[in-house]
Amino acid sequence: MRVLIVDDHALFRRGLEMVLQEEDDIEVIGEGGDGHEAVEMAGDLLPDVVLMDIRMPRRSGIEACTAIKDAAPSAKIVMLTISDEEEDLFEAIKAGATGYLLKEISIDEVPQAVRAVHGGQSLISPSMASKLITEFASLAKRSEERTQQVPAPKLTDREMEVLRLVARGLGNREIARELFISENTVKNHVRNILEKLQLHSRMEAVVYAVREKLLEIT
Repeated sequence: MRVLIVDDHALFRRGLEMVLQEEDDIEVIGEGGDGHEAVEMAGDLLPDVVLMDIRMPRRSGIEACTAIKDAAPSAKIVMLTISDEEEDLFEAIKAGATGYLLKEISIDEVPQAVRAVHGGQSLISPSMASKLITEFASLAKRSEERTQQVPAPKLTDREMEVLRLVARGLGNREIARELFISENTVKNHVRNILEKLQLHSRMEAVVYAVREKLLEIT
């Protein structure tokens, strides 16, 4: 597994590198000190997993996350941060992060986290997961109340396909490849879906898809 480490503290980067290099199945292919470097290095090195802080100069980890998903669509991004702010968690997930771990975790847990994310799992620190569940419940309730008031508008077959893929966590570029259409066409479909369903984000679209049994989460 090829890992890119991005953090504005050189000592922390070095510590992560030393721990990960001890693992036979993990290779640290690069280090960056801010979000701008993260995007450039991800595009050049195409890592499997990116371990990235949120609070960084020039470009934050959340801003970099979206750009990295475009530059290296297959990369799994894990936010490794001291921030336990709900807003940071939600924005990171909306930006495409696969994991959100607080730096309070044991350094020895990091290799396990890399393997888990690389294997397709999503990882969120327990203290943050409860906040996410609460937010999802709130979104689902608001969505249900809105549905009871106004019948949901009908989506086209293509919009339904796009919605299912959004709910699976795919980015615009990945959806375009899956459906053999352009990325701009995907963006238009996503915009139309959100407008038709009176939703404000891809996260709300996921909640809608689960509630309508378009995507089963086990």
